[in-house]
Amino acid sequence: MRAALLADLAAEGAALESVLGELAPADWARPTPAAGWTIAHQVAHLAWTDEVALLAATDPAAFAGLPADGGDRGASGATTGPPEALLGRWRAGRQRLADALAAVPEGTRLPWFGPPMSVASMATARLMETWAHGVDVRDALGLPLEESRRLDHVAHLGVRTRDFAFAAHGLPSPAAPVRVELTRADGSRWSAGPEDAGQQVSGPLLDFCLRVVQRRPRAALQLVAVGPDADRWLDVAQAFAGAPGRGSEA
Repeated sequence: MRAALLADLAAEGAALESVLGELAPADWARPTPAAGWTIAHQVAHLAWTDEVALLAATDPAAFAGLPADGGDRGASGATTGPPEALLGRWRAGRQRLADALAAVPEGTRLPWFGPPMSVASMATARLMETWAHGVDVRDALGLPLEESRRLDHVAHLGVRTRDFAFAAHGLPSPAAPVRVELTRADGSRWSAGPEDAGQQVSGPLLDFCLRVVQRRPRAALQLVAVGPDADRWLDVAQAFAGAPGRGSEA
């Protein structure tokens, strides 16, 4: 399972790099939907976060010495050096992180800015963030979003972080279970939660993933909520650590 997940993480990084590799140097300065962030800022943030995740996996004591909020999340690194150097830094960091995560002993909990995570959760979070920032990059370039089975991991994380999302907004976690039934682009189904749950979220899997990473407003998505807790969840859904609200942290 770990090997398959790390393979998907590598594939998600490669998919975004294939887009970045086609850019002219001037394109890296294009603004993205994250206020104040260019494409270069997005990649610098990913490179920095992978490097910090590597620290969490290899030197937890050093990780503990970082600012609790992660500082500027590494985006300022985009202002120095040519794009090819930044791309190379991110590529090398991804490989180092993958190697480190593969070597972490089973059962280890890795520190993070939110709750400590297992290796699987850390890899899933890195995949989620890579995809989310890839959405920003593709939006900046006017490119369509491509759906792959790797989005199953993002949907899984979106469901797993339901209680966290409520807490991040200062709300109590609902006790009632919610059934999630989503449809992939190929017509196949993805689901989570008890089948007999009285509340439900349904719609396209891509739309659910866009919502939990806060890349699209709820009104722009074809998601249906049945029940008050399910409805409120779609308002506050957040699969990333940090303050609530659409921003540059994920």
